[in-house]
Amino acid sequence: MGINPQLIWEIGTAYDLFTSLDVIHNPSRYGLRGSWAAGVRSRLPVEQREFLQNAVERHHFWVIPWLTNQDGPKDSAAVLQKLAAIPPEQRMQELAACYMREEMQALLFRVAEQGSWTESDKDALQTLYAQSHKEETGKSKKVPDEELIDKLTVWADAAVYSQKMLEALKLYYDVFFKEEEARIQKPLEDRVAEAKALAEKMPLPDLLNELSQGLRFEFDQTEDMKELVMIPSFWSTPLTMFTSFSCDNKRWLFLFGGRPDGVSLVPGEVVPELLYQMLKALADPTRLRILRYLSEEPLTPAELARRLRLRPPTVIHHLDALRLARLVHVTLSVNGRRYEARHEAIKTVCTMLDSFLEVETFT
Repeated sequence: MGINPQLIWEIGTAYDLFTSLDVIHNPSRYGLRGSWAAGVRSRLPVEQREFLQNAVERHHFWVIPWLTNQDGPKDSAAVLQKLAAIPPEQRMQELAACYMREEMQALLFRVAEQGSWTESDKDALQTLYAQSHKEETGKSKKVPDEELIDKLTVWADAAVYSQKMLEALKLYYDVFFKEEEARIQKPLEDRVAEAKALAEKMPLPDLLNELSQGLRFEFDQTEDMKELVMIPSFWSTPLTMFTSFSCDNKRWLFLFGGRPDGVSLVPGEVVPELLYQMLKALADPTRLRILRYLSEEPLTPAELARRLRLRPPTVIHHLDALRLARLVHVTLSVNGRRYEARHEAIKTVCTMLDSFLEVETFT
């Protein structure tokens, strides 16, 4: 990735307001205890709780690109106020315009304006999804009818849907995230200061690898990148988002881990979350075999599946656990993913375990 964009550093707790919703609705993906996530969700009234769960599962309300384009403060209260200032009948269109392809916009915005959809709209949406998936993966994919109908139904009632979403977000902020916001502000500030110092010493590919704790990028699409907005996220650590949010591919965002290694997502947790994830990942014999293979050479999931004589989905499950524990490097390219062992992480788990077990004695 031989490019040198302008780095724009940003701190905004509103990013975590939205990423935290994905975490509490998909706790296993982030290595989070499911019972604690359920406890957070239970603070909401049933109607709003069910609405948010459906919205997160169906990906109906993606705010990050829109948020990155906004000026001014990006704390949660300020951003919720900005969302409220957009007329309900325009809110979903304004958010979608920041990331949705023009052909998809034309279809769904028309459905919103009409307040209804037809079978031909469903067929057209299926075609657009198929084209998009083939461009991204080289393969065609048929989206189930129920997913198409769900999306079209939401857009046919976009004003009502967007207002219900705003009300649910406000409630979520009031009953849980307002308190969480105060806890994460200082770690986010510290992480940006640390990342800025690293940026002065590292070329961009090494910086992104360091901040993501294991991701390497080989994307041709980044050739036109002029600006890269660097955003720490406490809640999504160590998972990362790296994507363009402008039509000309000149502006990109990089959402990276903003939670310190020794701090857990669950407040007051005694065992450091990273230590638990590392030890859990290493306790599985199949994952140990995978790490041994990856210590010898980089491999794709398909290559690992052949060596292990396991189904590819099973191997990917193990690789996801190793990635969550920061034990592998993942190289992302247009040709897929390649994995290799992240040896520095092995040293980290030994050091963290040593420190955790160390007990001071007084005489």
